[in-house]
Amino acid sequence: MPETLYYSRIDSPVGSLLLAVSDRGLVALEFGCGKIAAGWVESPERTAPYARQLEEYFLGRRRRFDRPLDLRGTDFQKRCWEELLQIPYGETRSYAEIARAIGNPLAVRAVGLANGQNPIAIMVPCHRVIGSDGSLIGYGGGLEVKRRLLELEGALSGSLV
Repeated sequence: MPETLYYSRIDSPVGSLLLAVSDRGLVALEFGCGKIAAGWVESPERTAPYARQLEEYFLGRRRRFDRPLDLRGTDFQKRCWEELLQIPYGETRSYAEIARAIGNPLAVRAVGLANGQNPIAIMVPCHRVIGSDGSLIGYGGGLEVKRRLLELEGALSGSLV
């Protein structure tokens, strides 16, 4: 029997967000319309705890998310995403720093690709990853959204462009 995922859409200061949860945790948090797959069931009740934490985050009242995640990807991707979860609120890391932290310092481009495939925006904070020169590069929600999230967290210094 195929797995049922429950979803809802919420409005946020950075636009519409699509949330999808399994029985194990959050599977997807996407910007914009997102893609609803066959068998998904709309359920604002099931996604409410995640929506509540996002609302608190956008209001500046939450610095850490503590709801369960259901990360789905390759072993390498999951290692990268787990490392993203270690970046504290208000701080940034470079792709090279993430590559070193996962024990593969030559995998900078692969880390960038894994970041780009992160299915759980904001809660798995790929917006906190910047270029080695401090530049804002590569973000699925767009660079303006990345800038806004970093500003919200107080992580945007004058050197980030």
